[in-house]
Amino acid sequence: MKATIFIVDDHYMVIEGIRSLLQNEKNVEWMGHATTAASCLAFLKQQLPDILLMDVNLPDMSGIDLCKLVKQQYPSIFVLGLSTFNQQPVIRNMTENGASGYILKNASKEELLEAFATTLSGKNYLSREAALALRETGNELPLISRREKEVLLLIADGLTNAEIAGKLFISIATVNTHRKSLLAKFKVNNTAGLIKLATKNNLV
Repeated sequence: MKATIFIVDDHYMVIEGIRSLLQNEKNVEWMGHATTAASCLAFLKQQLPDILLMDVNLPDMSGIDLCKLVKQQYPSIFVLGLSTFNQQPVIRNMTENGASGYILKNASKEELLEAFATTLSGKNYLSREAALALRETGNELPLISRREKEVLLLIADGLTNAEIAGKLFISIATVNTHRKSLLAKFKVNNTAGLIKLATKNNLV
């Protein structure tokens, strides 16, 4: 399956570097680039790529805010955060605002292709360096998606699965899936344990 890729970065050397890495890949179609959040949003009104490679630092808007906006308007697009730095808060903010992963600008072609394939399969991808940075901070909390964070907050408010489903306009089965995922990710056996751990770490 061919993946269509669009990059948002204000450094032409980064854009050209990644484009040259991918230009001979049969399963990757390069759709172009934008150097600002505004030009990215203008492009998306015309065409939708499968994956957006998004710099976390843009001249007119942070990549975190742009990621949130893109996912609200175009939920089918997968966003991969792109940065020079392993900043744990940035990685977490990107994923909580809808990004499917985070890679560094020194990524090899193989790592980029792995990130694309993982993302398109519906799973989150963290570059080796980013994953290592998270471990080195001593923060053992798992990465959770924006939707999981919404469910977590409503669980902490005491809402039932049915009430959460109604509030988020999703099915009860989907809420149950998110609840089970949260329990597994936080390695707790029940809702009380989940809320306790989330409260302790300022997640709710």
